[in-house]
Amino acid sequence: MKNIYGIIRRPIVTEKGNIQKDEENKVTFEVDRNVNKVEIKYAVQRLFNVKVCAVNTMRMTGKKKRVGRIVGKKSDWKKAVVTLKQGDKIEFFEGV
Repeated sequence: MKNIYGIIRRPIVTEKGNIQKDEENKVTFEVDRNVNKVEIKYAVQRLFNVKVCAVNTMRMTGKKKRVGRIVGKKSDWKKAVVTLKQGDKIEFFEGV
């Protein structure tokens, strides 16, 4: 198994994510592209001391960008929506 700090890259904080966090107890993360659901579940449980019920993953394709004549592409990434046990929660911005 990989290093748990390398599996979870960053939380994705959006308006939809905040609504899911409040109403459905789901938290969204950007994760390493090569990990599976079992590794994501283990990493979240160890990092945040919570119980994970389910993990849903999505492979996101990078957007095409251009600067003048040069066309480039942002890198592909993977998103994981983690459902937490009722009563558990993860706070990213405590006291702000």
